[in-house]
Amino acid sequence: MKVILINGSYRKGGITAAALHMIEADLNEKGVETAFYNLGEISMSHCMGCCTCYRTGHCGIKDDAERISEIIAEADGVILGTPTYASNVSGLMKDLIDRGHFVIEQLLHNKACVTIATGENYGSKDALKVLDNLVIYSGGVLCDSFAMNAPFNGIDAVREKLSGRCSKAVRKFMNGLQDKADHPIQKLIHYIVLNAGIRPLVRKKGALYRGVADKWEKMGIEL
Repeated sequence: MKVILINGSYRKGGITAAALHMIEADLNEKGVETAFYNLGEISMSHCMGCCTCYRTGHCGIKDDAERISEIIAEADGVILGTPTYASNVSGLMKDLIDRGHFVIEQLLHNKACVTIATGENYGSKDALKVLDNLVIYSGGVLCDSFAMNAPFNGIDAVREKLSGRCSKAVRKFMNGLQDKADHPIQKLIHYIVLNAGIRPLVRKKGALYRGVADKWEKMGIEL
């Protein structure tokens, strides 16, 4: 099994990174292969809204965002972590969402996922909701999701609490990787989103969304 952990914060020593590294260590102890990516260290331009990816299946911008997307596509599970900026995900995480072939192309199809949002005050739950919706709309299985608030540079104040919460997330995530958990409400939401919104659009666009159709075929998603 291969699991990808993505830190959407520039701060490699912040609470978001700390939570992800706790989960990473726990997964490694359980024999799960992991890869950790700090978005602040990669080359990633903003999405230009050209829709080339829908037609060709690949972004026209050749940088690390496309490489991360390809790595996610080959993984069994994905764990996303973001700090909270203005009651939303970080700019880094938003760039990855915009560039990463997620919702329309169903990048997370049947992948086990965990989402984490950290912050100091109000708003972390709003940021978390963005990641939760991203996973469900993109075909993923949201095994667990949590927000954790802490004082700025105050990881020590919540380290024990965070460790316990991360352990719980790993247990749920492992169940998801092993297909031991069912999420009927998530499946219903995804079914509605896919069949009422995404699929009719892809059919209507025809050749303009040929890249999307090709990816769906490889994943066993009927057009």
